[in-house]
Amino acid sequence: QVQVVESGGGLVQPGGSLRLSCVASGSIATIYVLAWYRQAPGKHRELVATITAGDSLTYVDSVKGRFTISRGGAKNTAYLQMNVLAPEDTAVYYCNVRGTFIPVAESGSRSNPKGFSNWGQGTQVTVSS
Repeated sequence: QVQVVESGGGLVQPGGSLRLSCVASGSIATIYVLAWYRQAPGKHRELVATITAGDSLTYVDSVKGRFTISRGGAKNTAYLQMNVLAPEDTAVYYCNVRGTFIPVAESGSRSNPKGFSNWGQGTQVTVSS
């Protein structure tokens, strides 16, 4: 009952910039962590950046100083500002959201919060001249 949708990918030349967006929707009670991952062809999925409910940030070394993760005012939105992009940044970028949600039955009755860890469908980022 939680949906995650990414947007903002595309084709950009080396040295260019892109801004990815991630929106989580549904009967969300709490969001603990929003994270961006990426997966290049033939490689494992890699954690790129995270932001917690307390606004603690982490980055993989390869993007430090170039990428910035942030949250929107509604706290259910995360952004990844990517600058000075290089061909090795080419990948499908995925958003992962972890937290708790309120299960709502068809009758409308609500249950106690349950944990979730949901992924978006991914957005392609291609860096090429």
